Amino acid sequence: MTPSPCSASPAFDFDQADTEPVAQPDLTAIAELTEAAKADFIALQRPGGEWLFELEPDATISSEYVLLQHFLGDLGPEYLAIEPKIAAYLRGLQADHGGWPLYHGGELDISASVKAYWALKLAGDPPEAPHMQRARDAIRIHGGAAQSNVFTRISLALFGEVPWRAVPVMPLQIMQLPERFPFHLSKVSYWSRTVIVPLLIIMHFKPRAKNPRRVNIRELFLTDPEKSAYNMNPRDSRLGAFFAAADKVLRTTEPLLKKIGEKGALKDAIAFVSQRLNGEDGLGGIYPAMANTVMAFDCLGYGRDHPDFVTAMKSVDRLLVHRGDDQVYCQPCLSPIWDTCLGLHALLEAGEDPGSDTMDRAFHWLLEREIVETRGDWIVRRPHVSPGGWAFQYQNAYYPDVDDTAVVVMAMDRAGNPQYKEAIERATEWIIGMQSSNGGWGAFEPENTHYHLNHIPFADHGALLDPPTVDVTARCIAMLAQLGYEPDHPAVQKGIGYLKREQEADGSWYGRWGVNYVYGTWSALSALNAVGEDPSSPAVRKAVDWLKSRQQPDGGWGEDCATYWQERRAECKASTPSQTAWALLGLMAAGELRSDAVARGVRYLEDHPRDNVRWDEAYWTGIGFPRVFYLKYHGYAAYFPLWALARYQNLMRSNQPKVGYGI
Repeated sequence: MTPSPCSASPAFDFDQADTEPVAQPDLTAIAELTEAAKADFIALQRPGGEWLFELEPDATISSEYVLLQHFLGDLGPEYLAIEPKIAAYLRGLQADHGGWPLYHGGELDISASVKAYWALKLAGDPPEAPHMQRARDAIRIHGGAAQSNVFTRISLALFGEVPWRAVPVMPLQIMQLPERFPFHLSKVSYWSRTVIVPLLIIMHFKPRAKNPRRVNIRELFLTDPEKSAYNMNPRDSRLGAFFAAADKVLRTTEPLLKKIGEKGALKDAIAFVSQRLNGEDGLGGIYPAMANTVMAFDCLGYGRDHPDFVTAMKSVDRLLVHRGDDQVYCQPCLSPIWDTCLGLHALLEAGEDPGSDTMDRAFHWLLEREIVETRGDWIVRRPHVSPGGWAFQYQNAYYPDVDDTAVVVMAMDRAGNPQYKEAIERATEWIIGMQSSNGGWGAFEPENTHYHLNHIPFADHGALLDPPTVDVTARCIAMLAQLGYEPDHPAVQKGIGYLKREQEADGSWYGRWGVNYVYGTWSALSALNAVGEDPSSPAVRKAVDWLKSRQQPDGGWGEDCATYWQERRAECKASTPSQTAWALLGLMAAGELRSDAVARGVRYLEDHPRDNVRWDEAYWTGIGFPRVFYLKYHGYAAYFPLWALARYQNLMRSNQPKVGYGI
């Protein structure tokens, strides 16, 4: 299927549309489609009760998996059986420009391209092969491998491709810095913390990869990497220049640092990793932290049969996805709780009995994964708050997710089963306690707003922190409102104030965890609807006008991953089912049920091709880190369109303009 194109400017003449009313969609046909989609979705429920869809990243993670295996040097039969399949997957992602993008249809990314080329060469692709020549030329045109980001340069240093001066100094003594120090592990996001600590062990030992095939990629450098300059000022700022100068000082004192507190710091780093190893779900539940843990254990001399090494390696291998017989790729993490709680909302909207076997198994699966005892890293800022929430992955007790927790609570409350009451109360107390002082909520921790740290050399990815965001805040407000908290409750009141302050000049809201302004605007409008905001208020009307202005000629909505660059914020390549669903849910929350825009959007979903449970969706609408790491949530094109169509049908038949639920 070829996606319908969309323009980068308002695409539909709504003045003309006002004189040509659109016929409302046939509710009988919508009901039939909804029932079919619901049945298909239910059929994918796993034996345990959960749903789990693929979470597909760009080429980077799969490339890093190959690099990890060649770092360890254990190219055994199990790995050798899948290596050609990973290579086939990577070849399939190569774009027409010769390199590898961060998302479907994106421009060449130098770091992703270097790693993909490197992984293919490690896997045996000859440099003279046409696809390798195209990749090499494209990488060199874009400045060569020396222009890669810090994480890629660390990998290059491990294989001896660049000197260690190409990466920032990260001494083990970071583990023992006092909290009042400008840099402290508690001041960065959970994902940064879990990646950094095992990395400190690796960078302390500075090992050399086994690299059994003796592969190098010197052809990707424009000049001798030993003589090249490497940027240590990621934001090109005065503060960045200060930290770059500090890095030079640290570099000169690094030999001395190795003699001061080395044993204690190493012991602390090992204890941090071991305590949070998280079984086969892995450190932090995310690939970079898991892979760094495996390499750290290798540096420490752990045998391949050491229980911790075995566990860490299993956590990495668990992320592999086998596509048919010829392709394998590696996911960055697993998303079962997120997929399950959002899927439950779609099913409840589609009329599934909350007490059915399907729903009962899913809710009890969630109850079994409630985090009620572990006081995770968030206690540094909230020592008096009791735990009670859910993670994103199967297990991740140290790092429950505010967003997941709010969505789970809303589904449980909507189901109306008294068995869920205590879990809802615990989670509500935890979420209120996790609110930041500015009224917003971050994804995993409160007050994670030490913005000066985005200027340290290590932070060239710009994703070191976990500050409050509109989308997470909106979900927390919506949850509290659905539970009966009034707008004048202090937490709700502060949250609403944060939301309104964050509205963009054009009426939209920024989407941190979904692409992009359509996601943020849907989230905010849902929260405002839940607290009873007047649909005619200026904030709501501006948002409605913006959403309508972004509707495309085919009736859908689309927004490109490039919109995270300010100068490209209106860019769109095609309408997508998931973004169309978000726009429809937002408009319906704003009282626009019978508008022409909603009718066109519903028709877009009704007419759009569907492959079993998923509407066809080529473009990516998920995100890990803006401008750095994007995701294709394969579940988004399944449960969000189902949810939007079911809500439209329910509201039209009940003739009720108010949604009635937080999201």
